[in-house]
Amino acid sequence: MSRGPAIHDIRAQIAAISLDNIANIAKAAFDPKSGVLPLWFGEGDVASPAFLAKAVADAIASGQTFYSHQSGVPHLRETLSNYYQNLYGMQIGTDRTTVTAGGMQAIMLAVQLLVNAGDNIIVIDPVWPNIAGMVKIAGGEVRSVGMSNGEDGWTLDVARVRAACDGRTKAIFYASPGNPTGAMIPLEIQRELLDFSRSAGVWLIADEVYHRLVFGERCAPSILTISDPEDRVLVINSFSKSYAMTGWRLGWLVHPPSVAPILAMMTQYTSSGTTTFLQYAAATALRDGEPFVEQMNAYCANGADIVCSAIEKMPRVRMATRPKAAMYAFFEIDGMPDSKAACLDILNKTNVGLAPGTFFGPDAKSFLRICFCRSPNSLHEAMDKLAPALS
Repeated sequence: MSRGPAIHDIRAQIAAISLDNIANIAKAAFDPKSGVLPLWFGEGDVASPAFLAKAVADAIASGQTFYSHQSGVPHLRETLSNYYQNLYGMQIGTDRTTVTAGGMQAIMLAVQLLVNAGDNIIVIDPVWPNIAGMVKIAGGEVRSVGMSNGEDGWTLDVARVRAACDGRTKAIFYASPGNPTGAMIPLEIQRELLDFSRSAGVWLIADEVYHRLVFGERCAPSILTISDPEDRVLVINSFSKSYAMTGWRLGWLVHPPSVAPILAMMTQYTSSGTTTFLQYAAATALRDGEPFVEQMNAYCANGADIVCSAIEKMPRVRMATRPKAAMYAFFEIDGMPDSKAACLDILNKTNVGLAPGTFFGPDAKSFLRICFCRSPNSLHEAMDKLAPALS
């Protein structure tokens, strides 16, 4: 009797994807008795605020428990339009937004919308690795173009991006602010990418999930402020980080109006729409959440200062500039050829969980990532434990 499908029965693109990832290393932290300080995931220790919990309860009590519109409830999409008007002074119509089950589903929709088997997507790294997995699931090829890390921090050479493209290139993916680097791509560089997109007919997929976690600023520069509605531009966003809503799995995609019906159809055949009462609470986050976003920004900025101040005292560690945004320090260790092995060794010696750079791009094998969206006490404890292992 067969015990289940053999691996050769699985679609080749799926079977070929590596199961080696941060979650695989982080298994130890799932045991609450482990005592591990878990600084490997892109998730802080701040719970969703009480005003959002109340908003969920109110939405349920008022009967918002039925099927959602496939593009998202109109109330949330109207609130998103107001949000962009208040934040960037620009008009984003409701026909340009699709609400998704987290930023990851927004990426999935973007890739499925564009990629045929054999197409390629240029991925600017170091970058969160899930984009590469999604492209491979779709049968596409990932072409990596690395940012340079120097005295000015992480910078992008657009000429290298153009050189990596060919007739099978469907899109260029970049994140700004970046995970794991915290770097922001200046608007003039994004304009160069947009000019190339227009001339070559290549799409831009911009991950702006960390656009509100910018230290000392209200928001990061957005490609939306320089592009036209029907430009080949897709922008990924999420409620997870700025509003401490990681477990809600709620995000959105900004896109040309012309593809809205297609995305609605795709949503029908994947999730059939995002949880209705969560969307009403998300509208409350956008409308009333500015004080909380400011608190999260300050919380992360303080965490960055604690972690970076400690790192700068470690002689083997190199970090050209401090991150200006997001919630990570990404630093290089002299004499460390294998970051995955190093993370396992550090975990065994210190009980502190870090993410290996090898998952973020081919040129990041000697880097480690630490999430500093944690309480000051936790971060001080973690850095005290890490100091002997990294010095």
